[in-house]
Amino acid sequence: MELVFNPFSVTLLLSGLLVGGLSLYIALKIEGATRWIAMTMLCAAIWGFFYGLELSVSTREAMVALLKFEYIGIAFLAPCWLIFSLNYTSYRSNRPKLMLGLILLVPVITYILVLTNDHHYFFYESIQVIKTGPFPTAKIEIGPWYTLNVLYIYFAYGLGSFIIWKRFKYSDPLFKAQTRIMLSAGLFPLVFNLFYQTHLFRPYEVIDLTPFSFLLTYLILGFAILKYQLFSLKPFARNKVMEAITKGVLVLDAEQQIVDFNPAFISFYSPSLKKIKVASKAKDIFKKHGDILSLIVQQKAAVIECQTLIGQKEKILRVEAIPLVDKKSVTTGLILLFDDITEQQAINQKLKDQASELQQLNNLKDKYFSIISHDLKGPIFGIKELIHHTNTGLISKDEFIDLLPEVSRNMEQVALLLENLLAWSSSQLRSGETTQFQEFDIYKILVQQKGILERIANEKKIVIEILSEANSLVSADKNMIELVLRNIINNAIKFSPQGSTIKISTQEEYDTIKIYIEDFGKGIPSENLSKIREGISFTTTGQNNESGTGLGLLLVNEYIEKNKGQLEVNSEEGKGTLFCIRLPKVNKKELA
Repeated sequence: MELVFNPFSVTLLLSGLLVGGLSLYIALKIEGATRWIAMTMLCAAIWGFFYGLELSVSTREAMVALLKFEYIGIAFLAPCWLIFSLNYTSYRSNRPKLMLGLILLVPVITYILVLTNDHHYFFYESIQVIKTGPFPTAKIEIGPWYTLNVLYIYFAYGLGSFIIWKRFKYSDPLFKAQTRIMLSAGLFPLVFNLFYQTHLFRPYEVIDLTPFSFLLTYLILGFAILKYQLFSLKPFARNKVMEAITKGVLVLDAEQQIVDFNPAFISFYSPSLKKIKVASKAKDIFKKHGDILSLIVQQKAAVIECQTLIGQKEKILRVEAIPLVDKKSVTTGLILLFDDITEQQAINQKLKDQASELQQLNNLKDKYFSIISHDLKGPIFGIKELIHHTNTGLISKDEFIDLLPEVSRNMEQVALLLENLLAWSSSQLRSGETTQFQEFDIYKILVQQKGILERIANEKKIVIEILSEANSLVSADKNMIELVLRNIINNAIKFSPQGSTIKISTQEEYDTIKIYIEDFGKGIPSENLSKIREGISFTTTGQNNESGTGLGLLLVNEYIEKNKGQLEVNSEEGKGTLFCIRLPKVNKKELA
């Protein structure tokens, strides 16, 4: 049987061994009712230990075999608690053997059914291995007797607790305090088991936290041993239990004074806390942590997250408050549990970032296929039909010639769209695009792009003016910058009215060359300006209802960033838009 340990299994194995050893120590050293509480602890230790082994194996056969050992503890834990309560309260029965037999009847049947389950499936209908979590776990489909056994456990545990409470509710203060501690300790495992049974909280869907809760149960019993000498257990055992708990534990009384704490609590804070003492005030310890002080003052069950500096590292702590309440609902103390969740938070944030990135890539993929199926398919199929109708005689040659200008305009847009698609696809590849920096005159590129787009501008009677400073040499990827300028100028034409002007100029400033492209068209709404700055794709129609895909500005942002440049966009609706591109300048003295 191959064992692969994980944090859950290691915690259970170590705590199971420790609690098991302590329970045997108590049973051997102390007589009377105390031995039954030792048996209760031993059952919990058996359950936790073998459950830890179950979480360390990966085969169904091994898990089924370990379940049979676990049920030695599970089946007899609650009956041992009930028997302890009867003995602890000095209950006397006329037929003690019959009463003992009735108490143990259901556990014995339960264990027999567990051992023989493969022959009747009356306890478990099925047991499967789930490998979707960080380690293999068993998923169990319960049978009818399983539910009956759970109800019996709750009944036995509840009856035992009721017997103890009823016996000592009018007793002297010492026994009252002991009773409150025992009953509070008994509630924690039941609450965790209730969460498990009702599926309210299960890590990785199948892990039962009930065995872990016995650590906290024994913590409370350890506190009772320390303060009230309950069961006369020596302080050595208490120290071992406190040291075994990996969470930081701090126990406060009603006056917010420290009653107990464990070494893990000290490790969560600065070395100055090593001098902490019992009876110290909580406000002195947490004077720099107002959120924790507020949690203590509230005296209610609650959970908060706070940041603290441990050594030189910033840590995130999860602090859980568990109030200790008497029968009159008066809070007599508070248990604080401290857990370092820094790594967990980092993992959660990384998962959120990855999910956001995947969603963004998925949206881009959808846009890509939408463009292919609509913006490219439409014009190309239109030309196909035009040629077909011309060949079949439905359209005459004169009509075909009359349609050519419109076809030419469509092809100009299709060509730019296809170029954008290819560039965008290349940028989305895992290897990405490499930026080939070279020195060139941006003025010449502007003149070139004006020539390419002037036909489209002439159809709307738009004039493109280019003004240039003396020095317009830049260091960038020439192909990328050509595509950037082509997209911005094309957009300016699209959103400019008939007979307007587009002004293009360059300006030298320190170590950059600024390229201005200004139109006097419909302008850009403020929400779309924010999208441009954040690199979010969007589409709008031009002055003459020209369609767009949103890819152009997406590439503009990306390519300018890759070329160590900056993009500024200023616009006012109804008045026009000014694009300003900053690119690294080439110093003429360096060229000389």
